[in-house]
Formats: sequence, structure tokens, C-alpha cells
Amino acid sequence: MKTKIASLLLASTFSLAAFQAEAADKVTLQLKWVTQAQFGGYYVAKDKGFYEEEGLDVEIKPGGPDIAPAQVIAGGGADVIVDWMPSALATREKGVPLVNIAQPFKSSGMMLTCLKESGVTGPENFKGKTLGVWFFGNEYPFLSWMSHLKIPTDGGPDGVTVLKQGFNVDPLIQKQAACISTMTYNEYGQVLDAGIKPEDLITFKYEDQGVATLEDGLYVLEDKLKDPAFKEKMVKFVRASMKGWKYAEEHPDEAAEIVLENDSTGAQTEAHQKRMMGEVAKLTAGSNGALDEADYKRTVASLLAGGSDPVISKEPEGAWTHEITDEALK
Repeated sequence: MKTKIASLLLASTFSLAAFQAEAADKVTLQLKWVTQAQFGGYYVAKDKGFYEEEGLDVEIKPGGPDIAPAQVIAGGGADVIVDWMPSALATREKGVPLVNIAQPFKSSGMMLTCLKESGVTGPENFKGKTLGVWFFGNEYPFLSWMSHLKIPTDGGPDGVTVLKQGFNVDPLIQKQAACISTMTYNEYGQVLDAGIKPEDLITFKYEDQGVATLEDGLYVLEDKLKDPAFKEKMVKFVRASMKGWKYAEEHPDEAAEIVLENDSTGAQTEAHQKRMMGEVAKLTAGSNGALDEADYKRTVASLLAGGSDPVISKEPEGAWTHEITDEALK
């Protein structure tokens, strides 16, 4: 009899677990890059059970050099993606109707890092130099900045030569470029790790140059927002994600450890991820997840100011919404 009762209890436990698993709403998040502390808030939210508390079963898909988040979501491979606003707005203008539903990153971490020996002391010295630039949608802030400076990007003594930079710092180390693209939380540290001292470098933060554009926002397809069930799912997702981000800000070392546990490639190191999480926390600080309209307008103005070759050709319409964060932050 006891065995029968135990079997029934066990069966009911399994049934409950199966029901809970079935009841959880599935959400697929496509990251902009590989598993690293840049996305710490999402991994923390999953690890700490914040998504589970909202009844969500979240799959976090890492990105990489051959993965364009906008293509993934357009093809039905994700419900929500992490992308930079310049790329998202350019993609929207090309016909993939991405909408920003939340903005965990308040500040930009993008910089140009230059060797002092190259003679660059200010933006006026860029002319005639070779500058490393990331592409795949990451080039837009740079092109916008050069337009502001009225510096052509097709070479020559009065322009800059653009070196299509891989996602590494080799062009600076090998002195193929006077300056390269770096993020405060990633490649700048790689330059230091390569043995170059901070005093031998000069950095230009996009924030300080007045040309910063919004990075690492959450985007969905516009037509999906017509579905009340999808909207409710995104409210839960954003609420749990922001809980994860604020936890990561307050516990950066623990967040870095969680990221490392999720890195199936084994490529990341503890020291690098802890440094990265500390820097990323500075960029998410000040954001409750809701897009600041002034930041949005600044980004749009910067992208439109491209002279004969602007990143976007007209003011976007319907490219962001507060509907999700208004509910999520109640």
C-alpha cells in the first residue's frame, strides 16, 4: 500500500512538473554577440529564476560574427533580439519592421582607441590615417561621426582610410591602423592585455564626442505587438530581464561567474568577464529599462546627419514603444 501511495505521489509530482514546464511561455532571445558579460543581465535573470517566476521558459541564443540578429528574427528564429539602434533603424528602413520595446543600456561603450605614436591627439588628426571599423551594422555610429566631422571615408590626405576590422585588436597591435574600434568593456582591455600601456594610448569615447548612439536595446517585430498574448509575454520578459540587470549591477563578480557557467565554448576567462561586467554595469546604470525619448532623438539626429550618405534617410515612425515598459515597471 505504501509503495502504491509513493508511486502515486511520484507520478503526481512528475505530472505537476510536466504541467509547469508545459505552462511556461517560451521566449527565444537572440544576442548580438557571443556569450559574455555584455549580456550578463539576461543570464542572471535565467540563473536566478527571475524568468521562471514570471512563468517564462527563456532560451538565450548566443550570436557571433556570422549571425545578424535582425535576420534571425525576420526568419522566425527569435521572439526578441538585442541590437544597436543604428543597425535596428537602418534595418527598419530597409523593410524589417523592428521596434524597440526596452533599453537596458543607458550609455554607449563605443570608443576609438589610438596609439599616441601615430600622432593622433584629437579628431582633427584623423585625416590621412587608417582607422579600424567594425561592419555588420556596427559601422553606422562611426560613419555618422565622420559625417559630423566632415571627414570623407574614402581615403586620401583629407579623408580617412577605413580598415574593415575583425572582432579583435590585431590592427592596432600590428600597427596596421592608427586607431581601432573598441568597447570600454571588451576590446580596450584586450589592448592592455596585449602589453600596451594606457599611457601609450589615447581614446575617444563616442559619448564624449557628442555622437553616441543607443546600444543593446531589445527589439521585436512590429506586427507581433498586435497580439495581446505576445505583448503580455514581453512585459514579463522585460520585467524579469531588468531585475536581472539590476542584480548584475549590484553583484558584478557573481554575474560574471554566471556568464562563465553559460559559456559552452570555454573561450572566456574569469578575469576578462569580471572586468567586462564591471564596465557594462556603468552603461546600464541609470536605466530602468524604459527608452529615454531624448536619447532616441539624439540617436536619430546623429544618424540623419550623414550629409550625402546618411545612415537613415528619414525620421523613423513607430520605431519604439513604451507600451511594454509602462506595464513591466508598474
